[in-house]
Amino acid sequence: MFGEGGPPGNYVASGYSVYEEENEHLQEGLKAKVNALKHLSIDIGNEVKYQNKMLGEMDTDFDSTGGLLGATIGRLKLISRGSQTKVYCYMLLFALFVFIVLYWVIKLR
Repeated sequence: MFGEGGPPGNYVASGYSVYEEENEHLQEGLKAKVNALKHLSIDIGNEVKYQNKMLGEMDTDFDSTGGLLGATIGRLKLISRGSQTKVYCYMLLFALFVFIVLYWVIKLR
């Protein structure tokens, strides 16, 4: 029987249907995984767009802050250039005041 040409027709058909059912089951699982990956990639894309928007806003904020700091530093440099003689004069007067106070403290002892 088995050696004479092959198995009976019912055996072949039932074996084929088992493989078909298994393939359909695996196909359903694969579809579910592909669908999950699709939704995940869409969510990742949305998150990337949101993060890029936030980075753009931060870039704008940092640029405006950098401009403000640059203007402030420029003003400080301008002030420090023009008033160095005033600063030296104030330091000299302070030192003179300290020496006078020390002189009086030593003299009163």
